[in-house]
Amino acid sequence: MAETVSRSLSEELFALLQKERFITLGTIDHESGAPSLSSLSWTFAPNVESIRFAVDNRSRILANIAKEPQVVLHLIGAGSSFAINGKAVLKTERLEEVPLKLAMVEITIEAIRDIMFYGSRISVEPQYEKTYDKNAAAKLDNQVMAALKNAK
Repeated sequence: MAETVSRSLSEELFALLQKERFITLGTIDHESGAPSLSSLSWTFAPNVESIRFAVDNRSRILANIAKEPQVVLHLIGAGSSFAINGKAVLKTERLEEVPLKLAMVEITIEAIRDIMFYGSRISVEPQYEKTYDKNAAAKLDNQVMAALKNAK
């Protein structure tokens, strides 16, 4: 598919980011300077120009973005594969409404590119399942997503 560039989320991508979903995050490692990938699930778009995510407040991701805030999110959905580039900022060191010590990062979107290879489309989106107590997972997920949605 031809690369398309936008500075904000389409209606379809915005809708996908209204609930928890699998996304990968690319940062630059603060020690080695090498590319670093992480998987995320607690993600939320409060508007079409930014995306928030929650991560353990001891995560290497936070040290990486403190040194180099330019990041890329990889989102698979809406029949394609998207690279979302932006600048990440630590907004909250500790989400108070959540029992785990989670930080909230917000990315201001600078560019969105359709990076799917020519002549193809995504027919099945990535799926995952929680491997610990389902009720505890659902409760925690609800708490984290509510905190991301309600953050100022």
